[in-house]
Order: sequence, then C-alpha cells, then structure tokens
Amino acid sequence: MEGEPKREMYDLLEKKLYPITLNVSPGDNIYDVLQQIQLAGISYPFIVKPDVGGQGILFRKIDNLDQLQKYHVAVPVEYILQEMIKYPMEVSVFYIRHPKSTTGKITGFLHKIPLQVVGNGKSTLAELISLHPKASKRMKELFMKHHEKWNDIFKSGEVYQLSYAANHNRGAQFIDLKNHIDQQLINVFDEISIQVDDFYYGRYDIMCNSINDLKEGKNFSILEYNGCGAEPNHFYDTGYTLMNAYKEILSHWYDLNIICTYNRKKGVKPWPFLKGYYFLNKTNKLFEKMRIADKEII
Repeated sequence: MEGEPKREMYDLLEKKLYPITLNVSPGDNIYDVLQQIQLAGISYPFIVKPDVGGQGILFRKIDNLDQLQKYHVAVPVEYILQEMIKYPMEVSVFYIRHPKSTTGKITGFLHKIPLQVVGNGKSTLAELISLHPKASKRMKELFMKHHEKWNDIFKSGEVYQLSYAANHNRGAQFIDLKNHIDQQLINVFDEISIQVDDFYYGRYDIMCNSINDLKEGKNFSILEYNGCGAEPNHFYDTGYTLMNAYKEILSHWYDLNIICTYNRKKGVKPWPFLKGYYFLNKTNKLFEKMRIADKEII
C-alpha cells in the first residue's frame, strides 16, 4: 500500500496506453539524460515526478534545459521523465473487479482540474491568488514558483496554471462524473485491466480528449495507475459528509479484503510482519527526504 514504484506499474501496460516515459537516477550524467530524451523523441515541455511518490510531491513541468538541470541536481531519488500529454481533460477512474469475474465496477469517476486562476484584466497574479479559496492558503509556496509573474495582470478570461499536478493535496478541484458511469465505460477498463495480470483494484489517472472518446476507447493516455495503495478520491469536493467519506473508504477496503482473501487461497503469501515494518519505515524516510527537496525546488 506504500512505496509502490511507478515503473513496475507502467511495465504491466501496453506502451501505447501511456506517455513516453524514461527513468532517471539522480546520479546519472545530465548529458546522458539529454541523449535519452532525444532518442525517445521527448520535447519540451515535459513532466518529471519521483518513481515512488504521491500527493504531487516533486511533480514539476519542465520547460527548458535550465529547469531540468536544477531539478536533476536537487532531486534526491530516482525520478520519471515523461512526455507531456496535451489532451484537455484529466480524469480519475476507480476500478474494482473480483478475480473470478470478467467484468468489474467503477466506484468513482472524477474530472480533475489543476490549481489555476482566471484573469479579469485588472488584478495582478498576487491578487487573484489571494482571492482564490484554495490558492490563498498556499501564498508562500506559490510565490516561490511564480514570483516572476507575481505582479502581472492577465486579460479577462485568461487561465493561468498555478500547478500541473491535478492532486487534491496540490489544490486541484474535483468534479463528480458519477452520472457518466455506464457499461460502455466499464467495458473499456475491463479490457485494459484484464490485459494487466492480476490487476483487480485501483485507480487510473488519465488524460483524455473527452468523456465520449474515453468511452469509445480512443484519444486517451494513462498518466499512472495505482493498486491497493490508491485512495478513493471521489468524495473530495463532491458533497460527501465526513461520515459518508469513511463509509466509502470502508466499502473499498471490504472489496479489497475479498480480493486479498482470494489471492491468499491461491497461494499468494503476505509479507512477514518485520519485512513490512522495515519497508514502511524506509518508505516513510524516503518521503520525508522528498518533502524537504520539494520545498527547495522551484
């Protein structure tokens, strides 16, 4: 549930289903990294994020060589360098399927809008941020990342992106799409998930052209997907009470328990307690190191 490398998950997918992706170690020579980028056909801007990560920590959009060099020098862990997908819509899909079944269910479907402000032709970026209900709580962090445009005025209706991580922890807005869940959408994720050996439970984060295109299985790219450590995120910003949010989590864990019990009967052995304990401690230390670096990298 913690410390799951993204590379392991990507390796289970067909390459056509996710963006062009490279894994980079912090000790790699930057010129070798640049050569890999060129050979892979990745161009600026692109996305970087830690191979073991979450909550948008160390997630950055890289626009030029200078930004890449600064990130590469400062990042303390192995990271992913990924083609930037430019479809207009990012969604999350939570999918669950019993191992004996050929069809699953979608328990959550969200439109995720990264933290952004909209110009009015009068206010500076600083003023727009101060008026934003979520961005105003992150003034210091956002000043560090956007100080060059802090006093700029954006024309009416112009959207300025404050973060490219569509993560609730980073101030993203979630819009519930549960009314769009139907058998056609489930069929798409049945097909993807059955191709991935033993993927019965988790959340897909996807860029797509539209909901209709996604239902038709076209014009989409899987940014990443997570297994049993994935959080059901469809109760954020969507009208759930705290009690109902807890019920939703427990409902998902009930399904997860059924899947785990099935796997154990099939011979999949859980880790011994001490192995899990030491791994969790190691992962927590890694995340603490990443959080410190995240505050230093603009």
